[in-house]
Formats: sequence, C-alpha cells, structure tokens
Amino acid sequence: MNNDDIKWHLLNESQVYAFQVGRGTHPRDLSVKAGKIFIGGKKKQLIAGPCAVEDAKTFFKVVGKLRDLGFHLIRANLFKFRTLPTNFQGLGRDGLEILAEAKKRFGVSLVSEVMSEEHIELLSEVADVYQVGARSMMNTALLKRLGKSGKPVLLKRMFAATVGEFLAAAEYIAREGNRNIILCERGVRSFDPWMRFALDVPGIALLRKLSPLPVIADLSHSLGRTDICAPVAQAAMSAGACGVMVEVHNDPGKAASDAAQQMNPAQFRRFVKNIGLGN
Repeated sequence: MNNDDIKWHLLNESQVYAFQVGRGTHPRDLSVKAGKIFIGGKKKQLIAGPCAVEDAKTFFKVVGKLRDLGFHLIRANLFKFRTLPTNFQGLGRDGLEILAEAKKRFGVSLVSEVMSEEHIELLSEVADVYQVGARSMMNTALLKRLGKSGKPVLLKRMFAATVGEFLAAAEYIAREGNRNIILCERGVRSFDPWMRFALDVPGIALLRKLSPLPVIADLSHSLGRTDICAPVAQAAMSAGACGVMVEVHNDPGKAASDAAQQMNPAQFRRFVKNIGLGN
C-alpha cells in the first residue's frame, strides 16, 4: 500500500484492515503486557485510580485500597490537559518521587499520561504504560517517538475522530516498531448535556473487527458521572472491550479535577461487584 494513499479523510475499511494494526496483517488477537498484567484475551481487566496525582498521602491511600481489592493497574497522571489554563494541570516532575514510592510500596503497575516527547524520558523509570490522551491522538511526532520507545501505549480516541482515524493514529506507533498498543474508547462529542461524551459501543465492536489490538473503555471521561458506569461497562465488554478504566478518589468532592466523575471507594466496590470483576 502506498503511503500517499493513507489520507485521514479518505480512509476506508479495506485500507485500515491492511494496516500493521489491522486484522489483514495480524488476524489473531494480541495482548499487551502492562507491568505484571496482560491486557487482552478472555480475562477482563480494570484500570483504576484518581484523575490526577494530587499529593503523596491521597495517592497512597487510594492505591492501597485498590491493591487490597486485587487491582494492580493504576492511573497515575502527573501531566493533565485542561480546558482552562487556570485549572489544576498536575504535579508534573514534582510527582515523580511519589510514583516511584507507590511502585515500591504497593507493587503496582502505573499508567501515566505523556503530553510531549520530553515526558517520555521523564516518566520512563516509573510508568509501565504511557497514556496518550484524546487531545494528543493526532500528535504524530509524539506517536512516532512512542513507537520507538517499545513500552506499552494506551492510546485514547480523540472525541471528534472516526474509527479509521483512531486506527491510523495507532498505525503511526506500530510503524516505528511498537505494536504494544491498547486502544481506549473514551467517548465522542455529542449534544446531550447529561453525559460528558457519548461512549461509542458500536465503535468498540468495529475496532475489534478491524484490529487485533486490545480495546478498553474509559467510563469516567465518556460519561462524566458515576451512577450508570456498571451497565455501560457491561455493554462495552459485551461489544468486545477487554476491560474498562474508571477514576477513583478517596474524597471526590475535594478532588482537584473532575470531581463528578470519580468514584469513592464504596462506590467502586459496588461497581466491581456489579460487573463481576471483584474478588
């Protein structure tokens, strides 16, 4: 396939199917090792943790509770894209010691967002999975650099991207030699004010048809609320998602960001019981 034929706005299913991340190249399902955990295959996985790392005490408390419940793949974001520059942007490099201590103390694996090429090197010693946020999905320089890293990448779908554009972004990573990619459906922009975004459940099924890469669903960022997470999680996994991501905070009302979409520990325990992932 000629590279000139790959146009973001002209992609068709046959082109995507022939990508390195397409079923035509690799028909069998792939799994990705995220720290000590495999994402993909029959066992459903759950990624949980606060929207952002705020301070050591708060982070260690929630990580300890998640670990005690049997969940070892933790959200650990030090860098945050925010709509307003006055909003909390994350601890940045000041939080690196917190992540290192969390790994040492609790034996967990960390998923941490990178917003620039500089962040890749900065987080290399503490992040088990690099997360690419929705706003960075079309940052091709960042994607290519992640492709050279070899480390697992959790790639989120931009909220205005088609399924084809989403897989084309993953292709940028794969063509640099890294097929350790986890696709994350996090919802597309809609007109409904009662949800932050609309989780594209049919899109999950289509991703599973076109690509062997594992797919997870980010419930918190798509819904922006906690009360309907369980049924939506079940729908996503029925469509082919190999797991879900949710935000958990000890006291969501005091969270520095995205308070409404973060579960407290009691809500989280009910959630995992309702979707059958609890111990």
